[in-house]
Order: sequence, then structure tokens, then C-alpha cells
Amino acid sequence: MATDVAPRVIAPNIHRDLARAISAIENGYGSAEAAGATLPPNDAPAAYVIGVTGPPGAGKSTLVDRLIEGFRDGGESVAVIAVDPSSPFTQGAVLGDRVRMQRHAGDAGVFIRSMASRESGGGLAPTTHHAIGLASRAGFDVIIVETVGVGQVELEIVGVADVVMVVTVPALGDSVQTIKAGLTEIADLFVVNMADRPGANRTAVELKLMVRESARDVRVVQTIASDGTGVADVMDALRDARQNHSSNATRAVRFDVLRSVRDRAVRAAVSALDGAAAREVFARLRAHELTRADARAALLAIATEEAFDAH
Repeated sequence: MATDVAPRVIAPNIHRDLARAISAIENGYGSAEAAGATLPPNDAPAAYVIGVTGPPGAGKSTLVDRLIEGFRDGGESVAVIAVDPSSPFTQGAVLGDRVRMQRHAGDAGVFIRSMASRESGGGLAPTTHHAIGLASRAGFDVIIVETVGVGQVELEIVGVADVVMVVTVPALGDSVQTIKAGLTEIADLFVVNMADRPGANRTAVELKLMVRESARDVRVVQTIASDGTGVADVMDALRDARQNHSSNATRAVRFDVLRSVRDRAVRAAVSALDGAAAREVFARLRAHELTRADARAALLAIATEEAFDAH
């Protein structure tokens, strides 16, 4: 994929150093700043981050493998952060995504790292954003973040990616309804993969109608990632977004602020519900002096005042 961005320089031994740095923050051995200090200084602009998300079985890993090939053909280095489901025994990554990309294992311009989702929701691992920062510092031009594939709640990717690509396939039941509940709002590009299956055209048309209703300019592309059909169209869409400086930054920052406010308010509300005023309400509820509705109203007033008065 041709680009006006000058490729960055990859230092010798960077794969080893980057892998160690990511392992350090994953295992809690130090801060992201300390891990980053182990990498060579890099004053180049930040890497371009592409988020790839969608339901399980949509062929995300196969498509990412094709994207790696496209970026490498254009002379750019690529780091892939693939978030895998956690092992129920060790809590480590199953490594399925990395296995499917083994043909790039000998390429010094490609770094592939699987991260365990652990207990984290939203499709990312707890330290994914730190891993992205480290890969950027290591000098990679493009960073592709493949989420674990949990479906419509997989919205955390909006907080870390410059552009978000939602991959779906036909024959997932009502696939459009599956993604409509959340991923519609964060998608910058829809890809209907396995387009040789029955129903692919219908799925693409439904997505286009849905995009039109949302009043957003989101392209819908059909691909067969297994043989490369349509991948050039995906690369063109990514190139256009990059060259036109189309960025997810505004929505990402908005998402981060709302999440921070929500988390802070929840912590404050939980603290309020453990306080003296709330305990008195609970005592009155147990004594049948208050109905459940009255208790809820009283507790809501206490929690709301605590959550928003001081914050």
C-alpha cells in the first residue's frame, strides 16, 4: 500500500526488547514508562493504529494476515497486537491468532504479539494500550490491534485506534442486528468477509442502509480473505482514511472521558452506599418502614449527591 509517510527505522534486536517490555507490563513488573525506557529513543511520529473487531468466526485473523502483506509490500513495518481468549487454567493467551500468522515470523519488519484477555471485558487485554505505546516507540509504522471477538460489547477498541474496522460475515443469523447495538457507532469501515457465501450481498446492502440511517460516511467492502479477494479495496479505504487525516481521536477521547466519569461516579456511589446515611435507609427497609421503591429513591438521592457533588 503506497503511502506518503516515510517508513520508520527498526532498531536491531527490537523484537526481543519489545517482547520483554510488553511482558513486563503484562506481568506487573514495572510501569509502562520503565518498560519504554528499555527501548531505543524514537522521535518519529506516532504509529498509525488500526483496530480490527467483530464477532467470533468472522475471519479477522486471516484478514489481518492479508493486511500485513499489503503494508509490507508498501515498505512499512507492522506490529500486531492480537488479543486472544484467556486459558481457563493459566490465564495466558491461547495464541491462536499468532499461529495463523506464522508465515510472517521470519520478517524483521513484522512483530506479532498475542495478549491474554484475562478478566477484561470489551475485547482488549488490560494492558493493550501500553503495548500499543511500546510498539509505537519501537518504531513500527502501523499497529494492528485485533480484538478477542466478543461481539457487540467490544467497544474498548475505540479508545486506542485511529481507525476501527468491523468485520462480519453472512450466515451469522441476523448479523446486522448483532453489531447494531454498539459497533455501528464506532466503525470507520465495515468488511463483509467470506463474500463467496450465500447472503453476502444482502448483508452488505443491510449495512449500507444502516450506515445511511446513521448519517455517517462509512464504507462497506466485501472480501474473501482466504484468497485475497477484495483486500485491495480494504487497503484503499485505510489509505484514504490515513491520508485524509480521518481519525477516531475525537470519539476516542470522548469515550475515554465518559468512561472515566462513569468509573469515578460508580466508585463514589459505591462508597456512598456503604456510608451511614445509606445504612440507615437499609435498616429502615429491613424493618419494613420503607417500601423498596422508597428505599431505591432515597438511596439514589444519596448516591447521586455523593457521585456528582464532589466530582
